[in-house]
Amino acid sequence: MLKVSHLTKKFERTIKQKKKEEFYADNDISFEVKEGEILGILGPNGAGKTTLLRMIAGILSPTEGIVSFDEKDYQHNEIDIKKEIAYLSGNTKIYNSLSCYELLKMCAEIYDVSEEETKTRITEIAKTLNMQEFLYQRIETLSTGQTQRVNIARCLIHNPKYYILDEATSGLDILSSQVILNFIKKEKEKGKIILYSTHYMEEAENICDRVIMIHKGRVLETGTPEEIKKKTKTTNLRDAFFCLLGGKKDEK
Repeated sequence: MLKVSHLTKKFERTIKQKKKEEFYADNDISFEVKEGEILGILGPNGAGKTTLLRMIAGILSPTEGIVSFDEKDYQHNEIDIKKEIAYLSGNTKIYNSLSCYELLKMCAEIYDVSEEETKTRITEIAKTLNMQEFLYQRIETLSTGQTQRVNIARCLIHNPKYYILDEATSGLDILSSQVILNFIKKEKEKGKIILYSTHYMEEAENICDRVIMIHKGRVLETGTPEEIKKKTKTTNLRDAFFCLLGGKKDEK
């Protein structure tokens, strides 16, 4: 189980006349995710989704709060935890001069995956993400959708238990998006724990077991898509989100 308890991140920013002020990117966020569950982190750009996922992934230290993975925390088990995590951010850069196969092999070596298991994993991953046709091409020659599939593939090579996916389908065409969404569903069936951040409400409604809607660093609502729609008397998560904001569609 992944457990997030009262996670808070405070930053400082400069305002008019070089004055500084503190603000919360995330404020007192708590939730749990069980094995075989997809939890959607929903909200507009600037809601605090990426900061939240970076804290959960151990990339950013929280101002307050604790993240635990099967009762292990970063303070005492950082290396063990990170070996079990797959983290994908919206702006991850990969080596364009390498082929997809070379990149996956390099990532496997970083995680101490055996040579025999590496070959097996690459074959399985290439099939799952429909990468066979471009597996040996240089990454710089690939389309945006193909590159994103490679980006996800490098997260899978060590067979992680926890997936932290930030805007995994952002900017992709419908076919590439569907390949990635199908993959996520299959990993759920294997009992993996999946955090899925997106601002595509329809996409989240399709694949998430539960969702957390956040805005300006605070939780607006938590529940299954059906529970949230019922509570807000709406027919989709997009309208539900606006309802929770008081009916305002201005995201500023």
